Amino acid sequence: MALAFAGLRRKLSTSSIVRARYLSLSAYPKPSEELTPDPRFLRHSSPEARLLDNSPFLCFPQVRVTTLPNGIRVATQSAPLSASHTASIGVWIDAGSRFEAPGTNGTAHFLEHMIFKGTRRRTARSLEEEIENMGGRLNAYTSREQTTFYADVQSKDVPVAIDVLADILQNSRFPDHAIRRERGVILREMEEVQGQLEEVIFDHLHAASFCGHPLGDTILGPEENIRAISRIDLQQYICTHYTGPRMVVSAAGAVKHDEIVDMVSRLFRNFSRDPTTADQLVEANPAIFTGSEVRVENEDMPLVHLAIAFKGAAWADPNSIPLMVIQSLLGSWNKSVSVGNCSGSQLARRASTDNLAESIMAFNTNYRDIGLFGIYSTAMPDRMHDLSCLIMEEMRRLAYKVSETEVMRARNQLKSALLLHIDGSTAVAENNGRQMLTYGRVMPFIELFTRIDAVDADTVMETAKNFIIDKDVAIAAVGPLHLLPAHNWFRSQISAE
Repeated sequence: MALAFAGLRRKLSTSSIVRARYLSLSAYPKPSEELTPDPRFLRHSSPEARLLDNSPFLCFPQVRVTTLPNGIRVATQSAPLSASHTASIGVWIDAGSRFEAPGTNGTAHFLEHMIFKGTRRRTARSLEEEIENMGGRLNAYTSREQTTFYADVQSKDVPVAIDVLADILQNSRFPDHAIRRERGVILREMEEVQGQLEEVIFDHLHAASFCGHPLGDTILGPEENIRAISRIDLQQYICTHYTGPRMVVSAAGAVKHDEIVDMVSRLFRNFSRDPTTADQLVEANPAIFTGSEVRVENEDMPLVHLAIAFKGAAWADPNSIPLMVIQSLLGSWNKSVSVGNCSGSQLARRASTDNLAESIMAFNTNYRDIGLFGIYSTAMPDRMHDLSCLIMEEMRRLAYKVSETEVMRARNQLKSALLLHIDGSTAVAENNGRQMLTYGRVMPFIELFTRIDAVDADTVMETAKNFIIDKDVAIAAVGPLHLLPAHNWFRSQISAE
C-alpha cells in the first residue's frame, strides 16, 4: 500500500473539514497545512497512553538520507550484517506515463524496455551475463507517475550493481535494430495484458475517471504510438525527466550509507540538475475527476468485471489515512478461498451469504494531486443488479453507520498488511524510494501507526460523507452487461439523506 502524500490544493471549507483533523504527511507542508492537530494525535504521544503501544516498531533500523550536489537523494536502511548478506539497490525516478509529451503515450514504458539493450561499455548480452554470473537480479517497472530500476545482489556485489545502474541510465545507446525488435516485444505484451481482465478494467476505470488527461491513458500506450516511438522520443524523455532532483537512490539490507553515497556521487555524475519538480509539472496540468463510464459489452464472457470508483485523496492529503482504513474495512474476498460468512467485512459476508459475487476487492490508489478508491468485483451476469445494490448500499453505510469494532479490526488489518508488505530488502528499498519521491521523507512506522490509530468510527463516517455522498462516480465494466444498472442509477444511490 502506498504510504506517501503531496500538498493540499485548496482552502478548507465545510465539505473538507476533515482535512483539518490531520497533520500533513509531506516533508514540506504548505502554509495552509499548518493546522491545529486533532487531540487524538496528542493522546498517543502521552506517556499515559496504554491501549495502543506501537513502541516495538521504533526498533526498525534508521533510514539515513543524503542529498548530493546534483540533487540526487541517497536513502539507505541497513540491516545488521549478521542478519543479512544480500542487498537491494535501485533508482526511483519521479517520471511515469503521466509526464509524456502529447502524442507520445507509451514512451516511458518503451524506455524501460530499451534501457537494458546495451550501453557504450556493455552489450545487452554482456549486461545480462554480468548480472547472472554474480547471481543477481536486475529489474524495472513503470507506473503512471514513477519509473524504477533496481537490483538484488549479494552484499559483496553492491559496487557492481551501482555501476550497472549508473551505466544503463546514463550511457544507453538505443540502437535502431533493438528498437525495432522491442516494438514486437511490447506489442506481444499488450496482447497478454488484454487477457488480464483486472488490468483491462483498471485501464478503463482510469479512462472514465480522468477523461482527456494523461492519467487516463494506459501505461503501455496505443499500438500506433508503439509502432512510431523513435530514439529521439526516448532521448528527449530522458533529458527532460531523468534529472537529479527527481531521482532517489534507495538501498536496503547489507549496505553502509557512507559507502553507497560515495559510489553514487562518483558514478551518477551526468544527470541534468534542472530544478523543475514533478509537483510543478502536475500543477501545470492537474488531473480532474470526470466521473464517466466505460462499458465493453461481451456476451461471450462467463463473468462480468465491474469497477466502481470515487475521487480519492492525493498522496499527501491527510485524508489518505482514513481512506486506507476504509479500504481495509471494506476488505477483499474471493469465492475460491471459501472464507466469507466469517469475514469481518460486512460487504464480504453479505456477498458470500447471498452468493452475489465471485470476488470483491476494495482499492485505494493515490497520485500526486488526486486519487481513486472504490470496489472491483466479478460476478455472474444475473447477479449484477443485486451486487450493484449491495455495493452502493455498503458505500452509503460508511457515511452513516459504522461501529468502533469494525474500525478497530480494519486498523489492525491495515497495520498487519503494511508490515507484511516490507518483508525483505527489496520491499524495504522500494518502500523508502517511493516515500522519498512522494513526500520527501520516509515516515517512521511509529508515526504511521499513530495516524492510523487516530482514525475512529466518527472519522470514517465524516470522510465517507466528504468523498462518497453526493459525489460523482466512475464506472468501468466488461462482460454481459444487460443487468448492470445505468450510470445515473449509481449516482442516485449516494444522494444525501
